[in-house]
Amino acid sequence: MMGAGPLVVAAAAPAPGLAALTASPSMLYLVGLGLGDAKDITVKGLEAVRRCRRVYLEAYTSVLTVGKEALEEFYGKELILADREMVEQEADGILKEADVCDVAFLVVGDPFGATTHSDLVLRAVKLGVPYKVIHNASIMNAVGCCGLQLYSFGETVSIVFWTDTWKPESFFDKIEKNRQNGMHTLCLLDIKVKEQSLENLMKGKKIYEPPRYMSVNQAAEQLLAIIQNRRLQGEEPEVTENTICVGLARVGAPDQKIASGTLHQMSTVELGGPLHSLIVTGTMHPLELEMLKLFTVDSSSFENNAFQRTA
Repeated sequence: MMGAGPLVVAAAAPAPGLAALTASPSMLYLVGLGLGDAKDITVKGLEAVRRCRRVYLEAYTSVLTVGKEALEEFYGKELILADREMVEQEADGILKEADVCDVAFLVVGDPFGATTHSDLVLRAVKLGVPYKVIHNASIMNAVGCCGLQLYSFGETVSIVFWTDTWKPESFFDKIEKNRQNGMHTLCLLDIKVKEQSLENLMKGKKIYEPPRYMSVNQAAEQLLAIIQNRRLQGEEPEVTENTICVGLARVGAPDQKIASGTLHQMSTVELGGPLHSLIVTGTMHPLELEMLKLFTVDSSSFENNAFQRTA
């Protein structure tokens, strides 16, 4: 009797469609772009963008120093501009695409620098769409470039453009509260992109105003006006025209600018094009003061005012 050879079992052919069922599910990627130009994206972020079929560029909470075309050339992908209207009214459409193919949503800075993007994540979870977040630098941590210590910042505020009939002051109260607690305040300055005039809005006309970006000068002027209003009401504000502030422009870009000085000096300092941010200081550590001296508008007036609030 001959010995039996090894038993060979032929592998069964995969059932039709099985490969599709076992493939990785499609994904929504929220990718931070950083603060400067196309090359500030992380390696991980760039890999995600290049594997996505559709790539959206969020275009209303912040802007880079380069245009859409420069990003498309570097990423090797066509970008779809996503304005506020699209993101807030058509978000479910974007998410439904992510249910059948990989979709990237690109955000200047870090993906969670604006509450809109948290809403996108919540919608994705509700629809059962898996998502991944790829972080990057944002103005919230990059402000450390001026030398103020990040853990000494209090609540961040937004300063909005005033109109003839609307001049809110609530952000000033938050700045004062931070200063009373010895904390610095990062003020994010208003951006108006694809905004309609009241007249066109009422007429239902899709006509948009030119983009506007608040400057450090404009923010300082509004703060000075509030200080004057409070004094007329018999108050002496915690923040005055002599409070040391820091103006920042185009943080993360090669032509980044930083200027330190009094709030009054911030109303006239020249920092160039957008985007701008303003910091109102609280109590400062000697090391912070030494760093701010590197960026003074006027060193003599800086020292006179700065040493009133040292730790």
